[in-house]
Amino acid sequence: MAETWQTAITSIQPNEVRVRGYDIAELMGSVSFGTAVYLILRGELPDEKTARLMDAILVSSIDHGATPPSVLAARTVASTGASLSQSVATGINSINRFHGGAIQDCAAQLARIIARAEGGNLVQAAAAELADMKSRGQRMSGFGHRVHTTDPRTARLFELAQQAGVAGEHVACARAVETAFADAGKPLPINVDGAIGAILADMGFDPEVMNGLFMIARTPGLVAHVAEEQACQKPMRKVVPGAHEYDGPPPRRS
Repeated sequence: MAETWQTAITSIQPNEVRVRGYDIAELMGSVSFGTAVYLILRGELPDEKTARLMDAILVSSIDHGATPPSVLAARTVASTGASLSQSVATGINSINRFHGGAIQDCAAQLARIIARAEGGNLVQAAAAELADMKSRGQRMSGFGHRVHTTDPRTARLFELAQQAGVAGEHVACARAVETAFADAGKPLPINVDGAIGAILADMGFDPEVMNGLFMIARTPGLVAHVAEEQACQKPMRKVVPGAHEYDGPPPRRS
């Protein structure tokens, strides 16, 4: 008989499924997807405001157009006749250090700046850390964007984090880094990855799962892109990043 191993995530019994001890049938229709994600990763149900913040984090990264590497990879593979699972998996495999990975890296860098400040001036500590990173040929993750001069998602996430009472020293440090960049004459706004990294760190998430949250959020977008590619485009086409045009609904309100 094989040796028994332990898991604290989900228990399965005849006619019963419990996630972290909660009956999944009771959760269904009662909690949001963001709440369930928080539960399965953290082991406890969040309060209402934290649950709303989790939903916002997932929504913020559901898609970012047709040009991110994960979308281009998924569409290219879909164009070869690959299945939905193969195509989406290729997109997920494209989420790495420089695409999606900035969340975890930013959280780690902010933690170093906080430790460097030793309870003192975060802007000064950030400026010193940025100078050291520059001398080593390294970059601060989670700041600047190839499209946006001000990421429209950042302010909203920080607002919700403030409302939830979870905006702490990592969010404050992210703002200090933004100030240090501006003081140096190189304004770089906090992007959505940096905002998520700071917020998740203040919420107490393990760094190892932070990029996983980006993967969870981005998967529906990848499914949509693959389905559109399979339904609307010719097989074996050359997927040129900048050659697409948006033809969906005009701007509308929720």
